[in-house]
Amino acid sequence: MPDYMYLLESRLSPEQRAVLERVQELARSQEMNVYLTGGAVRDLISGQPIRDLDFTVEGNPVRMVRELEKGGARVLSENEKLRHYEVIFAGDADGSIASARDDVYERPGAKPEFRFAGIMEDLRRRDFSINAIAISLNAQSRGLLLDPTNGLADLERQEVRALSIHAFTNQPIRLLRILRYCARMSFNMESRTQEWFDLAMERRMQDHVDPSSVGQELRAISREENAAPALKQWESRDLLTVIHEQLQRRKPDYDALNKLSRVRVNFLEVGIRPRLRDATTLYILRRLKPREATSILRNLDYSQSEINAINELPDKAHEIVKVLKSRKTETPRDAYFYLASLPPEMMAFIETEVPDARAVSKIRNYLQKWRPLRLALPVAELDALGVPRGTKFDEIIEHFFEKQLRGKGKTPEERTKLLRDLAGIKEEPPKKPEKKRKGKEAAAPAETGAKPAKGAQKVAAPAPTAGKAAKAVGAAAAPSQLKQSVAARKGAKASPPSKTAAAKKSHRK
Repeated sequence: MPDYMYLLESRLSPEQRAVLERVQELARSQEMNVYLTGGAVRDLISGQPIRDLDFTVEGNPVRMVRELEKGGARVLSENEKLRHYEVIFAGDADGSIASARDDVYERPGAKPEFRFAGIMEDLRRRDFSINAIAISLNAQSRGLLLDPTNGLADLERQEVRALSIHAFTNQPIRLLRILRYCARMSFNMESRTQEWFDLAMERRMQDHVDPSSVGQELRAISREENAAPALKQWESRDLLTVIHEQLQRRKPDYDALNKLSRVRVNFLEVGIRPRLRDATTLYILRRLKPREATSILRNLDYSQSEINAINELPDKAHEIVKVLKSRKTETPRDAYFYLASLPPEMMAFIETEVPDARAVSKIRNYLQKWRPLRLALPVAELDALGVPRGTKFDEIIEHFFEKQLRGKGKTPEERTKLLRDLAGIKEEPPKKPEKKRKGKEAAAPAETGAKPAKGAQKVAAPAPTAGKAAKAVGAAAAPSQLKQSVAARKGAKASPPSKTAAAKKSHRK
């Protein structure tokens, strides 16, 4: 059991891991069972990137959602009837929270009636087996894999299997959805599922798709890392007409979609995940007339704010490019702070849509040079220098960052010196080399009583003459030697001068 939890936690981002722990904590405090379900578990087992965290609870999740909102989560959409909430969690992680339920159909093709149920009924009612897997997050069964439809085997075979012969009849939108999964994961349809799919297409079940369901599927494909492969699958089966009759003839802008996907990879490589739903939707409907595109989105239950965000994207991009080309962003510092204030999806759209060399160059510098410098500011080093936290500390950090933008402080030694200069801390003067000591200190080895090396000859000390030399010798000599030197000095004073000394004296006279 714990293996799945370890695998999940090791592959989650730090933000997603924090969300998982917070949801578990809230479910425990509210005495509800909670499970990680659907795409997150599927992507975990298949090795795909884990993009969304979908939680299913046995009970009403509204209190949990409100507590998450207090912590910084944003609810994108909510269905109070189904108790389903699309959420951007704190830390910018995508996901959803929903109540476990069961769908009941009076007859194939009729609208379902739902009732709230347990987790096993919720998994069995789902569309495909690879989406009907869950991991328990509850204390007594944490890490337990729930797989009532054997979806794990289908993941190993790389197949998508429908859970009912009426899967496409009950919900024709699954015709588009299964092609999207096959394109994203490079999977094939299971043989019986392929037969059911072909039969539904022959019966023109795609003509009975509910517009709101098409809108949900259009939102889902716009969140794909690259929507082009799935769209081409739809086009090959004449399913783009489900969105609009003219789209099958005019076709989405595949070149722009592929370029947008490559730009997304550049952002992901530096740890930024742009949400490109608006840009992708724009490129899907781009070759239609603006009025037609707006009418389509309204018909598919897009809100006015969603429609405005899509339609206004090109104009906003060109305004930003003008600022990037102006003097307002001439210095690296000004360009950095301006780009840092923009949403990453806008920068990705500009790099895709507006091939202006100066603007794109600044965006790439922001991603590859300036932002890494900002993330690696030497806060700990400044703490180690003894600068207290406060206004001065922040000013030093900002000045340091500005110097780095100009190319200074590249090596650790240069960074330390730059921090000292900005903080007004003088460098310690270098230590002077020690000189050989003279006088009394030179005689110190004699005082230590060190023994001469073995085999060395003893050398007699020179006879003292007078004055300070005699005192120095006397201080270093043994007591018996001191007496002898004093006696010798007295004898020298009492003896008569030598003949040589007398001759010299008479000569001077």
